Amino acid sequence: MRVLYVEDATFLAEAVKHNLEKQGISVDLSGDGEDGLEKALDNIYDCVVLDIMLPKMSGTDILKRMREKKIQTPVIMLSALSEVETKISHLDKGADDYLAKPFKTAELVARINAILRRPKNIEISDITYGDLVLDKINATLNGEQLTAKEVDIVTELMKSPEMLINKEHLLAKVWGGESLGEDNYVESYISRIRKLLKKIHSKTKIVTIRGLGYKLTNG
Repeated sequence: MRVLYVEDATFLAEAVKHNLEKQGISVDLSGDGEDGLEKALDNIYDCVVLDIMLPKMSGTDILKRMREKKIQTPVIMLSALSEVETKISHLDKGADDYLAKPFKTAELVARINAILRRPKNIEISDITYGDLVLDKINATLNGEQLTAKEVDIVTELMKSPEMLINKEHLLAKVWGGESLGEDNYVESYISRIRKLLKKIHSKTKIVTIRGLGYKLTNG
C-alpha cells in the first residue's frame, strides 16, 4: 500500500510517516499544496491524506483539482476544524473521509484500511479507445490475450489517451517499488504491446516522446 501524506507541520508528518511505515504502509510526504497536487496528479497512490490548511494551495483545492481530473484515489481530509458543516462540505466535494486533529495514528490506519476495503462505486471491466477494446476481466485486447502487466500498462494508456504518460508513472503504477529506475522494463513491454497492435491491424499507435514517456494516439 502506498499513501501520499500532505502536511506542512514537519514534525507531525515525520511522526505519522514513521508510525504508518511500522504498519507496512509506504508513505510519501509533501509539505505544501503545490507539491502535494503535483504528486497527487501522478495517480500512483492507494490513498491520499490531505491537511486542509497548507501553504501555496489548500487541501480543499487539491481535492477539487483531483476530482476535476477524474482521479478517484480515496482522500482523507485532516483539519483542526471539526464543525459538521466543514466535514459535510469536503465530503460533498469528493472526500472519502474526514479526520479531526489531533488524531491517533492507529485511527488513521484504521480509516485508510476501511476506505480501501470499500467496493468501488464503478468497476469498469471494458475500456475502449479508437478501434481498441480492453477486456480487463478476461485480460484481452481485441480478443488477444495479455499478461497481467500488459493489462496494467494498456489500462494506464487507454485511461488517458492523447496524454503523455511518463515512464516513472508506469514503473510506479505497474511495478511499484520493485523495479525503481529500470526503464528497460517499460520499453520491453511497450515493444510487445506495439507488436500486438500491429498483429490486430489497429490504427491506434503508441508514440514515444523521447526522454519523457509515451502517448496513445488514434491514427
